[in-house]
Amino acid sequence: MAARLEEESYRMKVLIDLCIVPIGVGVSLSPYIAACQKVLTEAGLEIALHSYGTNVEGEWDEVFAAVKRCHEVVHGLGAPRITTTIKLGTRTDRVQTMEDKLRSVQGKLL
Repeated sequence: MAARLEEESYRMKVLIDLCIVPIGVGVSLSPYIAACQKVLTEAGLEIALHSYGTNVEGEWDEVFAAVKRCHEVVHGLGAPRITTTIKLGTRTDRVQTMEDKLRSVQGKLL
């Protein structure tokens, strides 16, 4: 697998759980979250919004470029501060999507 990681054509896939919280903008955060969702969608990433964040799937550089862009957009909307929490996972043994992970658990619930 190390040889695969060294290949120039290898693009590391990542799944992240992203929670961006603007600070200093009041109690309603939905306009800022919606703006970030648009950034992620326009970046062509697979996303799944949930009540406390967004799951994002894609190639490492594209995902983190979109996270940076989310910060730029949210600051541009007037948020003087942002705190962001990211949980992430990568794997090199096989490709696994968010949907694959959900199906695996749901299949065990039947």
